[in-house]
Amino acid sequence: MSVANVHKDADTLTMAITAEFDAPVEEVWNVWADPRKLERWWGPPTYPATVLDHDLTPGGRVTYVMTGPEGDRHRGWWRVLAVEAPHRLEFEDGFADGAGDPNPDLPTTVARVSLSTPEDGRTTMAIETTFPTLGAMEQILAMGMEEGITLAIGQIDALLV
Repeated sequence: MSVANVHKDADTLTMAITAEFDAPVEEVWNVWADPRKLERWWGPPTYPATVLDHDLTPGGRVTYVMTGPEGDRHRGWWRVLAVEAPHRLEFEDGFADGAGDPNPDLPTTVARVSLSTPEDGRTTMAIETTFPTLGAMEQILAMGMEEGITLAIGQIDALLV
């Protein structure tokens, strides 16, 4: 089923996405924890990711490159803030320059991922992104964040066996 709901709130500077999967929580956690699985869904279908570094521990770093249909490359990074496998992940998310260094000209966000299994046995994944300012929120949403992450999450079902 994948994405069930997207809610943007300018007052709290957040965008919350809820998705549901017919898989155990450990299996859904693995799409974050396994870099080969992460790169198969992180990024919309026309911008696949290649994960370069993947240290999913507090203080760790994840770096990646998304390659567009014309060969254009877009780098990004996470700074891992908290990990409670298989239920919670929190990270700062940012854009990088061509060398992979954080791009100070573009805003960073904080993403909080929570995975839970309600009584129906399906796994619910909630991702709440917090923006530093309203201007940053508007800028990143104008760059296609909502559409991109919705398409990206739509690829997870194929990774769950």
